[in-house]
Amino acid sequence: MAGLSTLILLLCAAKDVMPSSSHWKPTWPSYRVPVILPQSTLNLDKPQFDAEARLEVVSPCGPACHKSSPLPTYEEVKHYLSYETLYANGSLTETEVGIYILSNSADGSQGKSRTKRQIYGYDSRFSIFGKDFLLNYPFSTSVKLSTGCTGTLVAEKHVLTAAHCIHDGKSYVKGAQKLRVGFLKPKLKDGSKGANITSSSMPEKMKFQWIRVKRTHVPKGWIKGNANDIGMDYDYALLELKKPHKRKFMKIGVSPPARHLPGGRIHFSGYDNDRPGNLVYRFCDVKDETYDLLYQQCDAQPGASGSGVYVRMWKRQNHKWERKIIGIFSGHQWVDMNGTPQDFNVAVRITPLKYAQICYWIKGNYLDCREG
Repeated sequence: MAGLSTLILLLCAAKDVMPSSSHWKPTWPSYRVPVILPQSTLNLDKPQFDAEARLEVVSPCGPACHKSSPLPTYEEVKHYLSYETLYANGSLTETEVGIYILSNSADGSQGKSRTKRQIYGYDSRFSIFGKDFLLNYPFSTSVKLSTGCTGTLVAEKHVLTAAHCIHDGKSYVKGAQKLRVGFLKPKLKDGSKGANITSSSMPEKMKFQWIRVKRTHVPKGWIKGNANDIGMDYDYALLELKKPHKRKFMKIGVSPPARHLPGGRIHFSGYDNDRPGNLVYRFCDVKDETYDLLYQQCDAQPGASGSGVYVRMWKRQNHKWERKIIGIFSGHQWVDMNGTPQDFNVAVRITPLKYAQICYWIKGNYLDCREG
């Protein structure tokens, strides 16, 4: 197993990516997903929770930098996908994993003054007002973390977000032990009896209802890298709530190549900190990509980090359109491209390996995670 090529692990083949019919629909591809299983778990010392929460990640390594990086070895990939689990009582464990390919029969850099610039020309973000929109899918899947970031509901008790919202790469952030997830709900006035006032010139007042987090999973690739070199590739985390929510969630999916996305475009909603209390929606074209990252110029501000990046495509098996989370919005990059400064906002792609890991975290059974 040690001699297995990382390329085989990473570039898991996609089948039926594009339909041959003249009536073309952007269709979800079918991927052969590897299996990631825990091998051993160790108890670690309780963390100090002394890091300051950061609402964005800044990295100077752009598309060319990432594309020129050597592929990790099999042992390195195993280490990056091993993970820490933080529990609500402050205890911490580290789990090593094994990666298996089953046959079909087995079924940042500091000091850049431009780091806060995340608006490109005309601000194309849309604030979502009124419970008729905020409480309906897909906007209802966006939640707010008590550390200031955004997350997305991906199961009855699970929220997908960015790792840097929980851990700065060296230590867990202040508030991570008592982490809460906020669900936006109408703030009804006395005597209003829940009347819908969305047609009024004044937007309806909303409030957050908070649920405590039971445990949090963070991949070792983030803890090792901290946005340097490979770190940004692993800027994702999964939160398990203490009790289930009652909202419709959005499933995760393996990220197709950008050229196969509908219009080459992605969407996400988050709680940008320059619009307090507002859920902000945006969409834009993907400008570039690596195996692990999507580079785009969707307008965003700190606070949107951790938002689920999604697209809507045709699900051939179910004969219906379906939205899936294909990435996690991470943060901002200032890149020197041939002497010309270039800004990007970056999302971490859900690759077959990451899909296998996150799905296992959610379901606890690899047999339920064979199709991405």
